[in-house]
Amino acid sequence: MAGTSPATQEEELVKVSRYPLALVATLAVSSLALTACGGSDGDDAEQKAPQKSTSINIKATDPAKLKQGGTMNWAIQTFATQWNIVEIDGLQAGPTEVMKSLMPTFWTAQANGEQLPNKAFLLDASTKTVKGKQVVTWHLNPKAKWSDGTPITWKDVAANTRALSGHDKAYKVTSTVGFDQVADVKKGKDDYEAVMTFDKPFADWKGMFNATANQPLYPAKYVSDAKAFNTAYVNKIPVTGNAFKVGSIDKSAKTVTVVADPKWWGDKPKLDKIVFHAMDQASMPGAFANGEVDYFDVGGDASAFKQASKVAAGEIREAGGPNYRQFTFNGQSDKLKDPKVRHALFMATDRATIAKSDLKGLGWKPSTLDNHLLVDNQKGYQNNAGKLGKYDPKAAGKLLDEAGWKLSGKIRKKDGKELSLRFVIPSGTPASTNEGSMLTQMYQQIGVKLQVQTVPTNDFFDKYITPGDFDITPYTLLGTPFAASGSTNIYAAKGGNNTARIGSKKLDDLLIAASTNAADPAGALKQTNQADAEAWQVAGVLPLYQRPDIAAINKKLANMGALGMTDPVYERIGFLK
Repeated sequence: MAGTSPATQEEELVKVSRYPLALVATLAVSSLALTACGGSDGDDAEQKAPQKSTSINIKATDPAKLKQGGTMNWAIQTFATQWNIVEIDGLQAGPTEVMKSLMPTFWTAQANGEQLPNKAFLLDASTKTVKGKQVVTWHLNPKAKWSDGTPITWKDVAANTRALSGHDKAYKVTSTVGFDQVADVKKGKDDYEAVMTFDKPFADWKGMFNATANQPLYPAKYVSDAKAFNTAYVNKIPVTGNAFKVGSIDKSAKTVTVVADPKWWGDKPKLDKIVFHAMDQASMPGAFANGEVDYFDVGGDASAFKQASKVAAGEIREAGGPNYRQFTFNGQSDKLKDPKVRHALFMATDRATIAKSDLKGLGWKPSTLDNHLLVDNQKGYQNNAGKLGKYDPKAAGKLLDEAGWKLSGKIRKKDGKELSLRFVIPSGTPASTNEGSMLTQMYQQIGVKLQVQTVPTNDFFDKYITPGDFDITPYTLLGTPFAASGSTNIYAAKGGNNTARIGSKKLDDLLIAASTNAADPAGALKQTNQADAEAWQVAGVLPLYQRPDIAAINKKLANMGALGMTDPVYERIGFLK
């Protein structure tokens, strides 16, 4: 599926939680073009006639026409301690952009979701059936090398596949999707051919080692055992393998500088270096206005949009976004273990009002998202929410009564305890603050007390969300060009990014069925929607709305901006002459 962000509020913190294959489009990919409204930032902007937005807006320019050299300053949300982004603590929005500039990925996503081989690393790849088994042959570029001079070979493919297979629980992986179906990886005709045999068909195999899926390749020696996998990239980046290499990491300033690698075998990067600056989202518009950064993701922050729009040296680039805003409910929280309680809270959440408030001032038509796995302009999208997607405080109150939570004055109680819940949000994100304020009032109507707890941005995931120290929390999920398989790490009972900490065997089975149904795309879409219907019943994640992709960028920068379903090709980014 796809999806993930507000008028006087900054962009919400983003969690990259979509794995290689899907979270957005699944087997039949459409070009994700949000419906937008033209016009001003006025209150009535969303009422104007919608028009289709572009699916990508990056000022595409032939690199030969760009200036050679220069530094791009790029604002990101978080500074990592874990730089292995396929390790469970490393998959966050800021660090992923850093690591994708430094590590190999095998595929380049087009605006329509089509996946083409990244020839710098993958010359070609093909799949066929051999003795009833799916076999994928990866033809690696013999010129590709790690920064320590070691060739990138089939051994790296094999080691990463084993690490991500889930067979050894000591590996703290973000997702095992697809890799858990691989029987073996063997050497082909030479070191640069990897032959991967699957136990059962895997439709989204092009999502493996995919940039859009946030899954780069790591050197075999750093993933061949669990200790190295979990710790080798903690507070350091020992080895890289891309157009850029590490120049410096400044923990005090929270910056990472990457520089063009003179040993790079591909097209010469146009930029000399990129400096990634980690900062609160609320600080980004000011940094952009002052010329401290050349690019930041505006997301759905109307205040940032307005401020960035006035910067003479900058411009706003907009495209249809694959991401979506959501609330995660901790199914292991004492007061939320009963699905009736979670169902009640779903129905007590006025998603339409939240969407309208969050998107106010952006000119985007607000509408609720009623599917966890597909966005509403994607082939196969349908509303599977049923009564759980409808705002109905009266029905919510009845469910809470049935669950034993009875009104006692203004607050519901059970066994002498109040139905009081913690809404944990990151600092510096007024979007989340706004949502907390609205949700507090909505839940008050049904006798539920909501306590908004603001925590440091850099602690938000590592110390609160991943360990499960929350009741409800808001953040954005990032979409990729594949659907059921890419969603597995979020919605499967044991998914690496299932921060709701709940699931069902039925949901697991449907996600697996959809992601392995390579021969029947229509059937796979049907199974994807069946999985979504079950995700509503599990009630761990409440989708709010599809988020537009809005970027503020130095107007002289080309081949970067609102990326839609694509990822930046770092060596092509540069300044106009």
